[in-house]
Amino acid sequence: MSGKTGYEDEQDTTKKVFSTGEAAAICKISQQTIIRCFDSGKLEGFRVPGSRFRRIPLESLVKFMRENEIPLGLLEDVNRQKVLVVDDDPEIVELMVDVLERDGRFEVRTASSGYDSGVVTQEFRPDLMILDYMLPDVNGNVVCKTIRQNPAFSNMKIIIVSGVIDQREIDNLLKVGADAFMKKPFSIDALVNKMAELLKV
Repeated sequence: MSGKTGYEDEQDTTKKVFSTGEAAAICKISQQTIIRCFDSGKLEGFRVPGSRFRRIPLESLVKFMRENEIPLGLLEDVNRQKVLVVDDDPEIVELMVDVLERDGRFEVRTASSGYDSGVVTQEFRPDLMILDYMLPDVNGNVVCKTIRQNPAFSNMKIIIVSGVIDQREIDNLLKVGADAFMKKPFSIDALVNKMAELLKV
């Protein structure tokens, strides 16, 4: 699947170490600002060996937030479940993001293609992915199979959604690693309930 998706085997993540994107989301500032502060030494951290990835330990982030008068209460958001919505229909994406963010239990990112989903997954490391079957560059089963081949994402839950698919394809999706399937159009409440069930939240 080389060249089709943006997945990388990048294992360095714990709940006490954050990517620049996660730090930016917590502090509610831009990722570029976090990167500039990191590169200038104002925000302490380290680079993942052999890669361009910057990582920020929790204690460094807390120090940075205190020095810049950023409320430490924002760190409570770290406990939210990370959800990646992968769909090329902007109306569906907007609806899902609106509902999930208002729910309060989820931190949401989006992607509109198989390749983008790989890039965002590697950086964001979601707990659950809502994956449209029909993407512009690859089908959802390719993305699902790619994820399941990487041990770094073994605990990620995957819900496939699609409006045009037969039972044989559904069975195959579940076989290659999807945790659930929902047929469009579906109730957003039913989706949230399924997410909560899979994530145990």
